[in-house]
Amino acid sequence: MSLKELLTKPESRAVAVTLCGEGGMGKTSLAATFPSPVFIRAEDGMESLGPNAPMAFPIADSSQQVIDQLNMLGAEDHPYQTVVIDSVTKLNVLIEQEIVQADPKQPKSINQANGGYGAGLQAAAERHRQIKHLCDQLVRWKSMNVVFIAHADSELVELPDQDQYTRYTLRMGKRAVTHYSDDVDLVGFIKLKTFTRGDGDRKKAISDGTRIITCYPCASHVSKNRYGIFEDLAFKQGTNPLAQHVPALNQQQSQPVNEVAA
Repeated sequence: MSLKELLTKPESRAVAVTLCGEGGMGKTSLAATFPSPVFIRAEDGMESLGPNAPMAFPIADSSQQVIDQLNMLGAEDHPYQTVVIDSVTKLNVLIEQEIVQADPKQPKSINQANGGYGAGLQAAAERHRQIKHLCDQLVRWKSMNVVFIAHADSELVELPDQDQYTRYTLRMGKRAVTHYSDDVDLVGFIKLKTFTRGDGDRKKAISDGTRIITCYPCASHVSKNRYGIFEDLAFKQGTNPLAQHVPALNQQQSQPVNEVAA
């Protein structure tokens, strides 16, 4: 086989997105605006979507159930163009509980599981890797978008060439975070647009309720994108500010969904 036969230009494909933020920021609502979504639930966070909520699997009480549901989406014909995992934070809690309970030494926490020294956290990261691999298969072979919803937590960043500082990250072990931050197309941090008033040290933070999503690298939180987005994107409930920037979402939004034949 020659170079001419092997080399091609990359084509637009379905996307993998992580949406992170504190509670009540609209992560689930934003995920529901992706094309033809179906939800895999590790927690019951869809109440705010009301009667027009997308279809969803029953709430999983084990990581194996999440894997089984992903396999169903990969094996069967269906009209869904996006799978949302809500949330990988709660999924991480399930995974860590399973690892602790499976340890015959009955450790008190994930830090003591599998003999300690980070072995329990490594086992949790490996389970996340397996789940992420299944999601990658859906992107590649079923042309499904994948949206991971994550709750925010803070971490201390220690770099060799800078002073220590604190930033927002996904609420789970660092080794597990990489599966949802490094090998995805976009990490968006959702927050309120905030202003400060007052003088000196006694400033007051206020907001008009406008939500923004930051997708470019920022020192205050984990975020990135592969679509040349360099500004904060404001959005209202029921709208998706990413659609105009991500080619695959534009194409999918314009295509009607054909119901699968019985």
